[in-house]
Amino acid sequence: MIIRNAMIHDAINPEPYKGDILIEDGKIKAICKAGEAAAEGAEVIDAEGLNAYPGFVDAHSHIGLDGYGGPTGTTYDYNEMNDICCPQLRGIDSYYAQDAAIPMALEGGVTTVATGPGSANVLGGTFLAIKLYGNTVEEALVNPSVAMKCAFGENPKRCYKDKCDSARMTTAAKLREMLFQARDYMLRKEAAGDDITKMPKFDMKMEALIPVMKRDIPLKAHAHRSDDIMTAIRIAKEFNLKITIEHCTEGHLIVDELKAADVPVAVGPTLTNASKLELLNKSWTTPGVLAAAGVHVSIITDAPVIPQQYLPLCAGLAVKAGMDPFQALQAITINPARHIGIEDRVGSLEAGKDADVVLTDGDPMVSDTTVKYVIVDGKVKVQN
Repeated sequence: MIIRNAMIHDAINPEPYKGDILIEDGKIKAICKAGEAAAEGAEVIDAEGLNAYPGFVDAHSHIGLDGYGGPTGTTYDYNEMNDICCPQLRGIDSYYAQDAAIPMALEGGVTTVATGPGSANVLGGTFLAIKLYGNTVEEALVNPSVAMKCAFGENPKRCYKDKCDSARMTTAAKLREMLFQARDYMLRKEAAGDDITKMPKFDMKMEALIPVMKRDIPLKAHAHRSDDIMTAIRIAKEFNLKITIEHCTEGHLIVDELKAADVPVAVGPTLTNASKLELLNKSWTTPGVLAAAGVHVSIITDAPVIPQQYLPLCAGLAVKAGMDPFQALQAITINPARHIGIEDRVGSLEAGKDADVVLTDGDPMVSDTTVKYVIVDGKVKVQN
């Protein structure tokens, strides 16, 4: 396939340029000057007058787990409400590939997301990265385990207030307890070596936390308020863990601290009502303020809180509030790809990456722009 004469916004170079995109075997083989790409017998898309963008990426979604339509109870597969700490759960085991929200998201140019458990639990399980197509999760899968979800603030307190958690310090203590146990379990396993008689008794929760303790995957920390953000960072430092901050609603109040901590942040969902006290300082200026200070920023929908297809619109609203347009584009492409550790495959238009391309007749962050083509893994999935 050749996409010819497109205005290319590759999410790496600030200035767009006109060129051709050569696609082979689901990958971008080359990006050439306009009119120079050639491959015998290749399908050609004439993109004259169109803009080419990387497929949009959302670093924090619940699509496929919190299903579209149907009464609560038939689609509620994103929180375990009987155990406040359940790291052994895997989002892949709740993902429903036939969720009606998936084709809607693809129509909006969103091609890849990290999706997984919600925020009821102190530890909720692992997120997966998927492409938004396919009949099964196996077909859609990019990475089955990109992060371990944890949560601070109002949600664990609200969901478990009559059972075991009614204060922020309790939430922090429960997380620390699990991390202490996981570290001890891991060290005992390592010390046992091949001697099965010295192995600690198998513990599925502890096994699930070993990749976190080894820094193979980060804690994905739901934190809105500034104190919750700082608690998440403090605990990560205590245990030498990787961490990403999810939602980061009050991030603009602690800009210097976030920059010093050097942690990726995912801001959103902002196109919502302030439904709880920890959202009172929610602002569209937050991603722009943080990005301008040098913080690694992604913009998220938390779908279905904001429908997944409106991810580019959220970036546009951040631009309206003062965010640099190129930084806003990166916040829905290469930054979230890095945030979830799959930047080697998606997030920018570069040779060697997956051929995920969105062609539009204007700026996708503006509401009157039409998505003309969505190409995923080198195949046209949407054509308008």
